[in-house]
Amino acid sequence: MATVRIVLGGLGATTELAAAVASQLLPGHMIGLTGPLGVGKTTFARAVIVAKSKSAKVAPPREVPSPTFTLVQTYEMGDEALSHFDLYRLGGPQEVEELGLDDALDAGPVVVEWPDRLGSLIPENRLDITFAFGDADDARIAILSGHGDWQSRLDGVLANFNPKE
Repeated sequence: MATVRIVLGGLGATTELAAAVASQLLPGHMIGLTGPLGVGKTTFARAVIVAKSKSAKVAPPREVPSPTFTLVQTYEMGDEALSHFDLYRLGGPQEVEELGLDDALDAGPVVVEWPDRLGSLIPENRLDITFAFGDADDARIAILSGHGDWQSRLDGVLANFNPKE
C-alpha cells in the first residue's frame, strides 16, 4: 500500500486534488472517502464528478446532489458511468449488495462515502482518502492510500496536482 499525506489550504486545493484523482480514475476503480461529518467528502466527490465529465468530454451535471437519502447517484460519462454512493445510513455489507455496487464497478468508476460499510465487498483497485480538519477554517488534510494498481497511480495524481493556493 502506498500512502501520501497532503495539506489542502482551502477549497481550491481540494478541487485541484479531485481533478488530479479523476485524471487517474478508470472503470472498476473505487475512491473511498472517509472522515468526520462536514469535512468535505461530498464536496470532493462533486469535484471528481465534474472533472471526470470534462475529461470524458460530456457536459458536467447541472447539479450533483449528495446521495445521502437516495444512497446512489449515477452520471453518464460517454462510454461509462460514474456512480456516487453515500453509505452513511447503511448498517453493513448486506445492505450494500442491494444497491448494485458490482454493476456500478462494471459500468465505470465509483466514489463511495463511508466505505467502511462495505466490509468484505471493498474492491482491490481503490484509492482510500481520509480527510481531517486542518488548522485554518477551510484547510483540510488528505491522506491518500493506494491499493491494487492505485499504488502506482498515486504518482500520476501527484504529477497532476497543482494547487493554486
